[in-house]
Amino acid sequence: MKPTNLSKFAFTLAEVLITLGIIGVVAALTLPAVISNTQNKQLESGLKKGASVIEQALNMYQAEYGDKIAAGNIPNEELKPLLMKYMNVVKDCGYGHSDADKACIKNYGSGNSENSTYYKNYNGTSSIDNSLFDEGQFVLADGSLILIQNSAQTDLLYISIDVNGFNKRPNRLGQDLFMFYISDKGQLLPMGAEGTNFQGEAYCAKTSTNSMNGAGCTYKALSEADYFKTLPK
Repeated sequence: MKPTNLSKFAFTLAEVLITLGIIGVVAALTLPAVISNTQNKQLESGLKKGASVIEQALNMYQAEYGDKIAAGNIPNEELKPLLMKYMNVVKDCGYGHSDADKACIKNYGSGNSENSTYYKNYNGTSSIDNSLFDEGQFVLADGSLILIQNSAQTDLLYISIDVNGFNKRPNRLGQDLFMFYISDKGQLLPMGAEGTNFQGEAYCAKTSTNSMNGAGCTYKALSEADYFKTLPK
């Protein structure tokens, strides 16, 4: 029996290189989109989980004390220890304004500016105002960072969460940093929803240069199916 002539079925070196080149081009074109889509899905999942964790902590407080945490009934800086009791905290970052050396996110940058050196607004055109995140900070076991605004003088109660931690990008308001509002009736509302502050186009828009652009995006991020598919670069 004559041996089979396998040579006529083999690929030449040139054909192999051309095929590899085509595969490389296709990968270069599609891989960034795949990576971006994966990251955005992680941010979406992190926000939903974070919202649930915050809601559960507030519910556990109410179950124990028979009353709701609400704007106007929590003295200055007391929201942080109340929440920490019901969350899986791995690091206490103190307060951003009064003990900046301990804080994960310092309240003041160079020249005593209140603008953040860590976070940008939704479209990256401006640094955000850190004074709305400086009455308490702590890191949870999943790496997310809780930031609190608890001003008795203005009756403001905000709970914000960086869903992937301050060491991971994009570090933008409305992309991985999201704000929640506690009303005077004890309702936890995603910022941007009716009855909250930071409503309107200036606070969740791809073109707005407002330093708090992104503050009002939490409601959209939780209610719009395609929100995380169209984040500004």
